[in-house]
Amino acid sequence: MMENDQGDEVDYIYKKPLDLFEEKFVKMCAPMVRYSKMPFRMLVRKYDCDLAFTPMIIANSFIQSLKARDSEFTTCREDRPLIVQFAANNSKDFADAAEIVTPYSDGVDLNCGCPQRWAMTDGYGACLIKKPELIKDMVQQVKSRVCRENFTVSIKIRIHDDLRDTVNMCQMVEKAGVSWIAVHGRTKEQRSQPVNWEAIKLVKENVRVPVIANGDLMSIQDVFDMQNKTGVAGVMAARGMLQNPAMYAGHDETPLECVSDWLSLSMSSGTPFQLFHHHLMYMLEKVMSKAERRIFNTLSSTAAVLDYLQENYELGPMARKLS
Repeated sequence: MMENDQGDEVDYIYKKPLDLFEEKFVKMCAPMVRYSKMPFRMLVRKYDCDLAFTPMIIANSFIQSLKARDSEFTTCREDRPLIVQFAANNSKDFADAAEIVTPYSDGVDLNCGCPQRWAMTDGYGACLIKKPELIKDMVQQVKSRVCRENFTVSIKIRIHDDLRDTVNMCQMVEKAGVSWIAVHGRTKEQRSQPVNWEAIKLVKENVRVPVIANGDLMSIQDVFDMQNKTGVAGVMAARGMLQNPAMYAGHDETPLECVSDWLSLSMSSGTPFQLFHHHLMYMLEKVMSKAERRIFNTLSSTAAVLDYLQENYELGPMARKLS
């Protein structure tokens, strides 16, 4: 799991998640399947992201398989503050998984928002919002099993069709000791419909724990607008961060400095080519013309990518030295 100090709790000075809420409006990088790996988490922290999440990890597989743990959860000393997000359909799996990652992270998050059919068929993700008592028990189990000070237990949800159900669920989980609640302002059936910021505001007004707004945050102006409309304690962005990891620092598109940082971080950590390339495709989408994107997206090797970046952006030589 750990690239450094394997088996030992990390001794590294940084702001704990709950301390962040005491001091500032918290900007988070959302858990994204495939994309929220360690090098990307390290990248966004360079550009005013306060808190990063792992990709969603299936708790049951994580507990049972050392191979799954090594594959799904890689971290290092500087990869903090870090929240590990799990998909679980029972309290024991969630608590067992939380115990495993406790020495290497600052909290766990329960995915109650994934709308994909496979997840809900297996009892994960957004189907959990129909089972508030189960969510409450899952939070309580982790709180009772993990006794580390300041270790957080949070949830990420979608909203119900009837917002009274959302408020009731959040109040129930608040009583169970949840650290914060991230609200994606869509129902599990909705995809491209506008985010319901009134629903997020309603949750915020009816619980005392921090509420985090999620959905359609593609620029720093979107962040400010969401903050002003809802009064939330923070925001969590996904697609916006993929397209522009420097979004929280106020950049309208990915600056070349950020691309350069990605080359350095990804190559020094041995990021697989497909992931390395896909991140660059997202980052350069607004920078490149349509014709340039067509060429860049067909490149099939690290050498070809570096040659292209050298010829067009003078970024290749630096990256090649790292390799």
